[in-house]
Amino acid sequence: MNKYLIPLLLLLCWSCSQSPVDSSPQKVAHSTKGMVVSAHPLATKVGVQILEQGGNAFDAMVATQFALAVVYPRAGNLGGGGFLVARKADGSTSALDFREKAPLLAHRDMYLDPEKEVIKDKSLLGHAAAGVPGTVAGLYEIHQKMGRLKDFSLLVQPAFALAAEGFPLSEAEANRLNQFSDSFKKVNTQPNAFQSEEEWQPG
Repeated sequence: MNKYLIPLLLLLCWSCSQSPVDSSPQKVAHSTKGMVVSAHPLATKVGVQILEQGGNAFDAMVATQFALAVVYPRAGNLGGGGFLVARKADGSTSALDFREKAPLLAHRDMYLDPEKEVIKDKSLLGHAAAGVPGTVAGLYEIHQKMGRLKDFSLLVQPAFALAAEGFPLSEAEANRLNQFSDSFKKVNTQPNAFQSEEEWQPG
């Protein structure tokens, strides 16, 4: 064997064992029955609770999505839409498109002035920039067709409780709300849950 090969292999093995990848217990999870993963721990907890109540993966997904709409709205996305691509344990597959759509009165030139020039920010800010949401209708259809729990309100209740009782605001979400504070004030005529007179603070 080449005299340089063994030291090289030892060096490679040592390098692998010294990998900077964080493999702490907080980053690793194992399950033999089911698992919920989301962008916020409170929403994940809601999904796990639904599984523990006898719900299936689709029930847990719907409840998690509603919870995300409260604790992490940019991921919960009630004002938008989405897609479902599913493969069940028996190998059957299904898909559902519930993306948002343009309003009925939308037209090609709706963001142009009489001179056919683009009206700055009209397609980005305000009611004319929004589509007709599909999320709630999509989640309801997923529950009806693929959920196990009969009562849809069971899947919405945890999100309702989070909204009613409050929850600690993450630093990332506080920063995001502050970042878009001027936009909220500019396009809303009424106060809403995303606006605050003072800067949002974590917690």
